[in-house]
Amino acid sequence: MIHSLFVLTSNGEVLIEKHYRGVINRNICDLFWGEVQKAGTFDEVLPIITTPKYYLIHVYRHRLFFLANVTSEVPPLLVIEFLNRVAEIFSEYFGEVNEEAIKENFVSIYQLIDEMMDNGFPFTTEPNILKAMILPPSVMGRVLAGVSGKSGVGTELPEGTLSSIPWRKKGVKYTNNEIYFDLIEEIDCTIDSNGMMISCEVYGEIQCTSKLSGMPDLTLTFSKPNILDDCSFHPCVRYSRFERDKVMSFVPPDGPFSLCKYRVNQQASQIVMPLYVKPQITFHGTTGRVSIMVGPKQNMSGQTIEGVSVTIPFSKNVNGVSL
Repeated sequence: MIHSLFVLTSNGEVLIEKHYRGVINRNICDLFWGEVQKAGTFDEVLPIITTPKYYLIHVYRHRLFFLANVTSEVPPLLVIEFLNRVAEIFSEYFGEVNEEAIKENFVSIYQLIDEMMDNGFPFTTEPNILKAMILPPSVMGRVLAGVSGKSGVGTELPEGTLSSIPWRKKGVKYTNNEIYFDLIEEIDCTIDSNGMMISCEVYGEIQCTSKLSGMPDLTLTFSKPNILDDCSFHPCVRYSRFERDKVMSFVPPDGPFSLCKYRVNQQASQIVMPLYVKPQITFHGTTGRVSIMVGPKQNMSGQTIEGVSVTIPFSKNVNGVSL
């Protein structure tokens, strides 16, 4: 599985280095950085890079490279998902993830990545369990650690670690029991010069914030479950129940989490754009003019659309732009 884990800055400096199956020379990072410099931008770097001895798999998050190297063929999406989970755990613990935050929390970070992986295999990746084992850093915690000499690592396993529901601890109590669901969808479509939609893909995510006492067992139903395709669930969702009844049955973790990611099946649902976009492009010799009209469609009457921004990418051959 994963042999070593590195975290690099956007300048190629190695911040974190963790080896799970023997020490590997840091020169492997120089090979990776050579591939980064060949790419036009950081987002254009291939997620999987093959070397004569290793496979280098990485994700680019928070202006940092999370790099894992493996010595044999493994499911690449598993490694990518684990690297994304490491970045998300860092965000849970430190808020803003950057070079300064990592340097200030070296001890906590090495404790986290040591608990999250065992001998190269993902082990504990649930935020609730990790926070019970390794306390999030704080000013008061640093003062107490300096005075008492104790680390922030718990001496006992948290409740629920060895149960069938490791993502939720026992004894959770709230005065008001409530759970919030946020449905976030992203539309990626191609529009012709007349504003007509040529192709379209819709990707969505169900984000939840749970504040429920005890061990609640919830059921989430949909009016049109057949439009959900290529679903990726949180481990709390009973997959067999969804495959059989198209119903999400789950015991939620405590706090915020991502319940499901999906793609909208275009054959089962007609996709309607909430906005109209009409581009006009004209050329005159070596100059050109771009005009774009954006506005809400008639089917959105009475509904407020906020935070609309337009990004127009130009090729590298464009010498200057005037607005």
